[in-house]
Amino acid sequence: MKLKVTVNGTPYTVEVDVEPEEQPGLGSLLTTGVRHPGPTPTAPTSASVKGASKNAVVAPLAGSVAQVLVKAGDKIDADQVLVVLEAMKMETEITAPQAGMVSVVHVEPGQAVQGGQALVELE
Repeated sequence: MKLKVTVNGTPYTVEVDVEPEEQPGLGSLLTTGVRHPGPTPTAPTSASVKGASKNAVVAPLAGSVAQVLVKAGDKIDADQVLVVLEAMKMETEITAPQAGMVSVVHVEPGQAVQGGQALVELE
């Protein structure tokens, strides 16, 4: 294969040998319908995920808290920005779904959050 390369304004033609790349195959699959003896998988007996209440404003995505713009006891308007999250060098404003009052703020600036995690509780 010939390639044209320009270095400091000077064009060069370079010939390159390209070897085909081997792709590993899946191999053969054999299904017999017979279950091989072994440990039986079991369902987990407990979970460590904390659920959010129905009055919680949750993170729509994973990221870190850039700003918390409210505190417990603040009266808020619908669509007011409560928290700013930063994810992949972009800021996302988390707004209030309706007017009300902030009862609890669960996060602080710099804290990492997961999608679905409660950020603020409203009354």
